[in-house]
Amino acid sequence: MISRKDVPFLPRGVRLKHDRVRGFDVLLGPERVVTLDEIGKSILDYVDGARDVARVAEALSAKYSAPKEVIEPDVQAFMQDLIEKGFVHVAP
Repeated sequence: MISRKDVPFLPRGVRLKHDRVRGFDVLLGPERVVTLDEIGKSILDYVDGARDVARVAEALSAKYSAPKEVIEPDVQAFMQDLIEKGFVHVAP
């Protein structure tokens, strides 16, 4: 399980893209795609290879005026799912 101190990043070949035709955001990987909702897109906006999970949660907490204690477990679960699918890696 990803910890709050892990630093997630998008590996080579994975990128965020807005599909203008369909009007939603996607995470593109080699031969696969994940459709993102507003929250998923917001989380990935803060995944830059420099911020750890705790700092991503802090930024989202400030953006949405929500308790960090509520947001952080959701961020960890979202990141873990993307790690298992190969869309996100964790810095060594």
